[in-house]
Amino acid sequence: MDLTPWIDRRDGIVHRLDALDAGATKHGIERAKQSGSVRVVRRNWLVTEACDPQLLFAATRGGRLTCLTIAGRRGWWNLADGFVHLSVPSTSAATTEAGLRLHWSATPAPVSTRTLVQPPVNALVHIAECQPFERALAVFESAVRVGDADLDRLRLIPIRSRRFSRVIDRVSHLSDSGIESIPRIRLARIGIHMSQQVVVDGHRVDGLIGERLILQFDGHAPHQDASQRSRDLAQDRRLALSGHTVLRFSYRQVMHEWTLVEREISDAIAQGRHEW
Repeated sequence: MDLTPWIDRRDGIVHRLDALDAGATKHGIERAKQSGSVRVVRRNWLVTEACDPQLLFAATRGGRLTCLTIAGRRGWWNLADGFVHLSVPSTSAATTEAGLRLHWSATPAPVSTRTLVQPPVNALVHIAECQPFERALAVFESAVRVGDADLDRLRLIPIRSRRFSRVIDRVSHLSDSGIESIPRIRLARIGIHMSQQVVVDGHRVDGLIGERLILQFDGHAPHQDASQRSRDLAQDRRLALSGHTVLRFSYRQVMHEWTLVEREISDAIAQGRHEW
């Protein structure tokens, strides 16, 4: 087999045993090493110039990518913290290396020694343990929404983690993004129930409080095209003209100016704008 292109097509890094199983020979591996087209990391990982940097990071440290690193790789909504998250054996020593966050906790799904990536269910367990509650919940809901996790199956996992159980108890499949998950959680803390993805006037709205107080949340998209913005504002006007109260908030307001958002929603409820 032509070893180097074969490894390139697999993110530039494979386990030695996978290469041998696919038809490579020890002599072929040694010849590729001598030519410089392949190098070996921690005895078992064959690496080419095309190697995925995160996978190489994991291989050189004897761990597997997990937590928010997996969320980013799989396209789950998350607030990246700038770390590469690695799961490592419980016997591994602690390290203070910059940009690295280690996870030692046990995970429910078995993982092959030939992989550098934790499966979604294990990554979600680490997210529940690692991240603040509302951020973890938003990631869980995103994983469910894109089909990487099944809520009923997650509930069957017999894991002794109060943080994991708390997140699972609150997961909704209705949030289109984390920017909708977080307001629902925060409003519930002060006794306000927000229904999600309700159809009003023939259109889905992000949130509905009571009978007519509509909440709309703009995602993290400062580059949003003008036509989409125009459609959103036109919908807001239609809803307002039909007697609804519409409050639209930006990503920045939800994430960095929540006190203002909560006050305006509370004021609207105090004025009875949630009832006909």
